Amino acid sequence: MDIRFRDAEPSEEERAAVDALLGPPATAWEGGARSEADLRVAARAESQRDLLLPALHTVNDRVGWISEGALDYICRRLTVPPAEAYGVATFYSLFSMKPRPKRVLHVCTDLACQAKGADDVRKRVQERFGPAGTDWHESPCLGLCERAPAALALEAGQPHRAEVYAPATPGTITTITEAAPSSNGHAPSVNVAGETPVKDAVPQTGSPGLLLLRRVGVIDPASLDDYRATGGYTALRRAFELGPAGVIREVLESGLVGRGGAAFPTGRKWDAAARQPDHPHYLVCNADESEPGTFKDRVVMEGDPYALVEAMTIAAYATGCTKGYLYIRGEYPRATARLQHAIATARARGLLGDDILGKGLSFDIELRRGAGAYICGEETAIFNSIEGQRGEPRSKPPFPVEKGLFGKPTVVNNVETLVNVLPILERGAQAYATAEPKLFCVSGAVERPGVYELTFGATLRELLDLAGTTGTTRAVLLGGAAGAFVTDLDIPLTFEGTRNAGATLGSGVVLVIDDTVDMKRLLLRIAEFFRDESCGQCVPCRVGTVRQEEALHRLSRRVDPAHSRENDDDLVLLREVGQTMRDASICGLGQTAWNAVESALDRLGVFK
Repeated sequence: MDIRFRDAEPSEEERAAVDALLGPPATAWEGGARSEADLRVAARAESQRDLLLPALHTVNDRVGWISEGALDYICRRLTVPPAEAYGVATFYSLFSMKPRPKRVLHVCTDLACQAKGADDVRKRVQERFGPAGTDWHESPCLGLCERAPAALALEAGQPHRAEVYAPATPGTITTITEAAPSSNGHAPSVNVAGETPVKDAVPQTGSPGLLLLRRVGVIDPASLDDYRATGGYTALRRAFELGPAGVIREVLESGLVGRGGAAFPTGRKWDAAARQPDHPHYLVCNADESEPGTFKDRVVMEGDPYALVEAMTIAAYATGCTKGYLYIRGEYPRATARLQHAIATARARGLLGDDILGKGLSFDIELRRGAGAYICGEETAIFNSIEGQRGEPRSKPPFPVEKGLFGKPTVVNNVETLVNVLPILERGAQAYATAEPKLFCVSGAVERPGVYELTFGATLRELLDLAGTTGTTRAVLLGGAAGAFVTDLDIPLTFEGTRNAGATLGSGVVLVIDDTVDMKRLLLRIAEFFRDESCGQCVPCRVGTVRQEEALHRLSRRVDPAHSRENDDDLVLLREVGQTMRDASICGLGQTAWNAVESALDRLGVFK
């Protein structure tokens, strides 16, 4: 593909899609029809690069792929060099720069689904469509681990459609591979209003004492009235009583730390951002929940979307932000639809926008969809993605609270961290600290997979007793693909307890592995995942993830004891490569890509 301006013309459908987002072009300099006046007068065009990702989405959603003419038209409208826009479009797995069918099936082959028979589903789909690549794709985790194995069908059109299949058993292959009939020929759209989440996603639904999950599966997630009737917006009113400094003080005293894995004190982050003299300040909610085995944020967003809207409003009030971005992963169509509805309803009812609740606070939320890039879960990679750049992490310092989105002070928190602010303000910091809740994503060989809410300090055994293990538990993967395998079930589920056990709490992944799982194949899938998801920016990660996968392939193929010397050489290579990635990679992806493999070698004796 030639990535210079070539005056390639978009189709009428592509032009209409872009114009629906940006409005019609004013002059030929912005992609409009040329006139004699345009040849005589030059116009200055300001770059609107931050709209590049939404523009790519709107074409991909309408047509199914992004043609040279569409990319050329987007670049002229936004004043973005075609070579740079091409680099962005090819960075994301959900976009296609080549023609493909309007309906594309994504079959999850990641850890939780693999442990539940995803290979059988993949083989059946391959028999129907042939090799992956056009009609269907092997997908990383779709965040539907409690109903594994899973598949997601995306269909372009006006409007575009999405259909979730979970569990996607071999017996449902005919349903999955054929578009369901409807009046306009499209697959059924994701239902929003009135539909509650699958109750199996929260086995504790309705249990007394829940804080973060108390509404999920109980109220209508589309109803603002239901939300307010169950205590919604009590925390925001309390925040107005305390004032910005008082809110930050409560969050500091509560001891709340980030729930994405880094465990940085949330109050310190808010305080540092609030003190920055440079304005405007931005708030970013990291809802790009892509760690294999993680689905807690999806369940919260689908079942209690107004809680996230309220929590973001409180965070903005405390830190002086007037604009918030909710960056949600592209594989979450139902959560996206629910949040769009919640944001629009809150805005219409005076809970977003100017003068919220008559208190003089001006704050609004813009929802941005990711497009299939695990690395965009890193806080600075989100900034690049929103700004219309490739989603590559930035070097730190400067830290986001100093120079983040658009070079301005920025607060970044994930969904679980933000919704914890509500019970802090409702109950008070001291009461909250005595029973601090944590969400866990339990999947794999258990009777009742789903999201569980426990207080910090409960043991892994207590959690598995609630979920009910099946068969013989060989190991538990804590923290997802970036975590570690453990065999001690009496580990306290705290950041310190898991760290002392040589593991990590991470984002709360608890994947139970029994004797039926092929550990060699599971480790290969972890290695393949990191190889595919590395952004390639730094050499240790770009090369190390490939070398790790190659060594695991060689080890998996050897079964003859005569090859023990070669096995030893590859095991030494794995450790050297893993240590190099851990020490020298720019971001957490490369730094943790070796963790699970190392723990499997040392604790489970794989390849011995």
